Amino acid sequence: MVLEKDFIALRLELSVKAKNGIDFIVAASILWSVITVIWMQPNPPGRNALFTLIVGGAMLPLALTFSKIFKTNWKVKSNPLQPLGLWLNFAQLFYFPFLFFVYIKQPQYFIMTYGIITGAHFFPYAWFYNVNAYAVMAGVIAFGCMFIGLNVTVEDLYLIPLFITVSLVVLSLMISVSYRKNKAIY
Repeated sequence: MVLEKDFIALRLELSVKAKNGIDFIVAASILWSVITVIWMQPNPPGRNALFTLIVGGAMLPLALTFSKIFKTNWKVKSNPLQPLGLWLNFAQLFYFPFLFFVYIKQPQYFIMTYGIITGAHFFPYAWFYNVNAYAVMAGVIAFGCMFIGLNVTVEDLYLIPLFITVSLVVLSLMISVSYRKNKAIY
């Protein structure tokens, strides 16, 4: 039987060794800034959505690069909770059929939908790393994307990825502070 204190210790280990996933958040910040530039172009939403999907393919290689820079561990073999992080990340892929539906039927809502999926997928990491910032920013990003998407013109859709970029930078600062606190405890 695993006791609550064991779970806390396992989560603390993941938080410290993975540095709260900072490599992914910084990579995402860069990609969403590129996506902002894409949506500033005078292309139809469908074309910008296609370019967004292409750029999104750079996420894992960029996160891997930042993991080397920040010296984070993606695998903590001795920690039985470690595979859960990968599963949590893959969970968002099951929302992609909805994203593709929006891309085909209503491309002007693509960036809003993609932003909502991106933001919402952070929520379980609040538990995984024991960092409330993930839960807070999941809600801020998801609802912020919806609010912006429902209130701007097609020409101003770039405000959604810009909002996400800023939110991710804030999240990276918040999880960095949390990492320092957790490292001191670890």
